Amino acid sequence: MATPTTSHVTTVAEFQALPEDHGPVYHELRNGEVVAVTRPRYKHFSIQRRLRRLLENLAPEGVADTEFAFRPTPEHELSVADVEYITAARERLIDPEGYLEGAPDLVIEVLSPSNTASEIYYREKLCLENGGQEFWVVDPDRRQIKVSTPDGRTRTWAGGDAVPLTMFGGAKLPVRNVFE
Repeated sequence: MATPTTSHVTTVAEFQALPEDHGPVYHELRNGEVVAVTRPRYKHFSIQRRLRRLLENLAPEGVADTEFAFRPTPEHELSVADVEYITAARERLIDPEGYLEGAPDLVIEVLSPSNTASEIYYREKLCLENGGQEFWVVDPDRRQIKVSTPDGRTRTWAGGDAVPLTMFGGAKLPVRNVFE
């Protein structure tokens, strides 16, 4: 995908018209800017896959998946969540030729060396202000999970803790299961 070189604010329609990505990076649209993102390495991917499977087993309905594209805002954002969960009702609203509008109900980002603190903060704020009910930051090095909600609450879970899954009928996800 060729990255625009002007200061033009790119729309989702313009972004979609760019050539497909191939190779070690893909692109997202952040606040109208085309941004290169490094594809996940195996450790990162393994945690994504494990989280997806754990959520699929605990979710009463809906969709849990990895590398899920969504439009948190209508015109200048097209993001990809490492792991996401959306309710069945929201899934039915997705245009088969388009993307989820708004953020997934649950967005999980697995930290990797290429992430910056400002990028993660931006994603968290964007998702929680546009429909996300929870935003998780999974830290493989510290083996912990930080959960934030739209009301400004944040809690970090580690070790023998279990993250409560309010969207999943009160189920709990043991932190150790994410990293095993």
